[in-house]
Amino acid sequence: MLTPLLVASPHSGIAYPASFLRQSRLDLFTLRQSEDAFVDHLVSDVPDIGGQLLCALFPRVYCDVNRAAWELDPTMFTERLPTEAITDTAKVRSGLGMIARIVGGQNIYRERLDIEDARHRIATCWTPYHNALMALFDETVRRFGGGILLDVHSMPELTHRSTPDIVLGDAHGTASAPSIMGFLESEFRMRGYQVARNNPYAGAYITRTYGRPEANRHTVQIEIARRLYMNENTIEPHAGMAELRQDLRVIMGRLASALPFSRLETPLQENPPRH
Repeated sequence: MLTPLLVASPHSGIAYPASFLRQSRLDLFTLRQSEDAFVDHLVSDVPDIGGQLLCALFPRVYCDVNRAAWELDPTMFTERLPTEAITDTAKVRSGLGMIARIVGGQNIYRERLDIEDARHRIATCWTPYHNALMALFDETVRRFGGGILLDVHSMPELTHRSTPDIVLGDAHGTASAPSIMGFLESEFRMRGYQVARNNPYAGAYITRTYGRPEANRHTVQIEIARRLYMNENTIEPHAGMAELRQDLRVIMGRLASALPFSRLETPLQENPPRH
């Protein structure tokens, strides 16, 4: 039975184009540091609980769909970017635009790119992904009167502060009903996870674009600490993968079954934190 749940994994793709690998001065293992590795596997049970699942096949370092299409660093290109380009954002300045300039502080490309390269990635990756995501969300809303999109990511260990197990982001209260955030936080906490809200990740382009709670379109970004399920140094899963996957299956299933869109002004039933 279908439910109003839509889950997306935009950064777990591993289909690296050969042309891109030739452009890069970095080896494949280094490029893979940017992946939300195995997140697609962690959420692979979503169809079994009645939700819809969308996973990008292309890698984030090639095309980051959690950015605006033309959110690009102009210094990376041999030609002037089009007038609609967004060139002065925090993500662009840090080297992490729609086409990333760096991985782990290292420059990716041997030389500057042609503008056609950006157009190709937008046409073959960015646009099809967002067309699919919007179509799925629209169909969910038509069917149920509302829907919730969980945009799932993974996060490395932070160097300047302790890293929580889970960070829930709703763009500081603008992308989802508070009851949904409260429900998710309670579900994770009762299973022993350390949970933070909107700090240090509040949600980027997808959360801010698709989250319209006034129209019963709720979006929450979920960041999962990589240490819970993988060895970051080798990019290999460890024994924690199975438990985390099962916890996500149960939490997402409970959320989907608890979404009364006709009365979302009433808080969802939350479980008390487990101490």
